[in-house]
Amino acid sequence: MSERTYTALIVDDEALARAVVKDHLASHPEVQVIGECGDGFEAVRMAGERKPDLLFLDIQMPKLDGFEVLELLEPRPVVVFITAHDEHAIRAFDIHAVDYLLKPFAEERFEEALRRAKERCGAVQPDPQPLLRTAEEGRIRDRIVVKDGTRVTVIPLGKLDYIQAQDDYVLLKTAEKGYLKQQTISDLETRLDPARFVRIHRSFILPLDRLVRVEQTDTERREAVLVNGARLPVSRSGYVRLRKALGEG
Repeated sequence: MSERTYTALIVDDEALARAVVKDHLASHPEVQVIGECGDGFEAVRMAGERKPDLLFLDIQMPKLDGFEVLELLEPRPVVVFITAHDEHAIRAFDIHAVDYLLKPFAEERFEEALRRAKERCGAVQPDPQPLLRTAEEGRIRDRIVVKDGTRVTVIPLGKLDYIQAQDDYVLLKTAEKGYLKQQTISDLETRLDPARFVRIHRSFILPLDRLVRVEQTDTERREAVLVNGARLPVSRSGYVRLRKALGEG
């Protein structure tokens, strides 16, 4: 019986690092390198088009980092992360059984990572969200990435007017338009700076710099009035959180 074949995509902003991975894979005829790219945007596009079995993915890259690339991929290939440092992220990968290569890596370490990755092919891939949440602990996000078909949009957090839950999606509302992202509002909430963003309602997250005032519309209801004139509902618990964030609680 012939050995199974695998397709692989190499993503790293350093040409030399891509060449090293490609060189290691040259001794594995069962692995076909179907592409390589040097930034996150190209990685998302190429992975979407070519759907590799294996993805050798650098963490720190221009445009989109490795975390953001992984977040946008569907279906997700088996990922071997590549990093020059960030020990906290490495611990997260290890906890969630996602392998990594720490630059510079020895051939033996590469072989071990490849073996583990090949064993994972064909199996149901674990949800990457717990890994991403763990890896991002203590990391303040300054943007959100959204994929629409093959197009990737980077939204700076400073441009958000508000975030609204829509089933398993969130609507990211800016002055220009609204962007839908497949992510729950609760998951997104955990990745935002609580000093800047407050969950004022089960369906709404408010950037504090967009708030003008809170109005009580009747004995049971309050609304947040935004700088653009929009009005968002404020729940009782959301009002408590809002007052605390404003230093009034």
